[in-house]
Amino acid sequence: MKFLLLFLAPLLLPAQAAVTGENRIWHKITLTFTGPESSETAAENPFTDYRLDVAFTHRSGGRTYRVPGYFAADGNAAQTSSAAGNKWRVHFAPDRTGEWTYRASMVKGPRVAVEANANGTPVAGVDGVTGTLRIAATNKRAPDFRAKGRLQYVGEHFLRFAGNNEYFLKAGADSPETLLAYEDFDGTTTRKIPLKKYAPHLRDWRPGDPTWKDGKGKGLIGAVNYLAAKGMNVMSFLTFNTGGDGDNVWPHVSPDDKLRMDVSKLDQWQIVFDHAQAKGIYLHFKLQEQENDDNREVVGGGGTAGGPAVAVRNVPAAMDEGRLGPERKLYLRELIARFGYALALNWNMGEENTQSPEEQRDMAKFIKDTDPYQHHLVVHTFPQWQDRVYSKLTGEQSVLSGASLQMMWDQVHQRTLQWRRASAQAGRRWIVANDEQGSAQHGVPPDDGYQGFAGKDRQGRAIHNMHDIRKRTLWGNLMAGGAGVEYYFGYQLAENDLVAEDFRSRDKSWDYCRIALEFFREHRVPFWEMEPADALAGNTDEANGKFVLAKKGVLYLVYLPGGGVTQLDLSGAPGTFSVRWLNPRTGGPLMKGSVASVRGGGSVDLGAPPGPEDWLAVLRR
Repeated sequence: MKFLLLFLAPLLLPAQAAVTGENRIWHKITLTFTGPESSETAAENPFTDYRLDVAFTHRSGGRTYRVPGYFAADGNAAQTSSAAGNKWRVHFAPDRTGEWTYRASMVKGPRVAVEANANGTPVAGVDGVTGTLRIAATNKRAPDFRAKGRLQYVGEHFLRFAGNNEYFLKAGADSPETLLAYEDFDGTTTRKIPLKKYAPHLRDWRPGDPTWKDGKGKGLIGAVNYLAAKGMNVMSFLTFNTGGDGDNVWPHVSPDDKLRMDVSKLDQWQIVFDHAQAKGIYLHFKLQEQENDDNREVVGGGGTAGGPAVAVRNVPAAMDEGRLGPERKLYLRELIARFGYALALNWNMGEENTQSPEEQRDMAKFIKDTDPYQHHLVVHTFPQWQDRVYSKLTGEQSVLSGASLQMMWDQVHQRTLQWRRASAQAGRRWIVANDEQGSAQHGVPPDDGYQGFAGKDRQGRAIHNMHDIRKRTLWGNLMAGGAGVEYYFGYQLAENDLVAEDFRSRDKSWDYCRIALEFFREHRVPFWEMEPADALAGNTDEANGKFVLAKKGVLYLVYLPGGGVTQLDLSGAPGTFSVRWLNPRTGGPLMKGSVASVRGGGSVDLGAPPGPEDWLAVLRR
């Protein structure tokens, strides 16, 4: 009998998780469990009727990460397109080296994954499984985020990497919002806007880059490569636009079945997102848009162009009609389980969000409570709705950590200042980024000369150009103490927000962004310690005047959108300051102007910059 028990003991123990990935700090480590057989269409819904969580604890104690898991079909669905299997999966990104232990919890029962009070029964073979992970140092180098660690909200106006304490400024693409409406993804169809091929970026794919299903994905992977090569570090995308402008992106098995997920499609999204993180591209998840956030579509001028807004209930596409119900909980839990390990991302509760403050607060709290990594959390709304939306969410009124701003291209500085100041006064400093620029028709236009663009719209009317965007949008945000920009392409010009497939349409604008980011990085500008101080240059018009960012007594940046000369008030800042100039159009070493240095203690003349156009003066003591 004793012999028989010894023989059977290994069979009675819970099966071990299969561990894949590199056991290194900040890397994605995947635990795959062999559990119940199921499928995307099983009567016992694997997405709602099972709940898998794994608790990870470092040997030294401290915080435990409780990470949600998900149904993974055959465990290789990105390549096989399988919708059925017995694999269940959790991703973990450890923040310490050394020994970690994990313990799995898996229960089943009706709606157990989406109802807090639902009772579940343990799933034999998975529930209670334990193990140990030994985590080594990372071996990655920048721009790969695994060389820097997780980007975190730390109560300041900028995100900071946990691995090296570096602060983050972003610049990149807000368009196309339909980035994931890509014909190479499984289960991706359209009811309105054609799917994308990204043919112009096939040449940017490189041998060794990822693909799926015998070579699919090269166009979108190439587009990621192009943006990274231009020095960009962010891209945004809708993950749910059913009933919206594009009506061609959803993570579900169908646009009308919001309680079942498309496993292979989401696995293929993950391949793209992992590649983006390795290339230093921050992921801006736009979780919904105004046509489907609460079954209301805002028409009659609700967008960037301005004008009165009229709300009508004519797009019944929202999850739970905007409330925090089972559809919305499942959607958020699945995205967090599948992608929350990514080191650099934000959850945006909605583009042009029209939910009620209560619905916004409930959704934000659910995200925060479910996301083990506590990623940056923002909301985006119409320009003329900002006061009524954001004023009810600042401070302790919500768990939001920032605002994703939309406004006219020449109002970026003013609006960034407004919400930076308002959030600080409310007691919780927001990270304030400009992620959409008006007008809605034109956004950030193509480069001069792209497909014959010459600064005019389809009606032949003159509009703003890439230089206006550089001066008033890019530098407008940065000099207001903003966290950076994402460029929106409008809906009227070439390569617009819904159909864009060629990021080279804004090639020169990306250069201007890269020059700005390189300036702050290479000259070690402590922007996180600096405050907007336009009044020091006599500026009385925050929207159109001169911009000043200062660490008073130590370092002053003075941006002159129109060039020329200016004075700067250095009262209370004794000592001698060098005066050098950055050319925001070409970058390169700082240059001397007509004045090499000034002495503080009063108002000083900075002299003339080295040439015409816009310049940035840099004064160091």
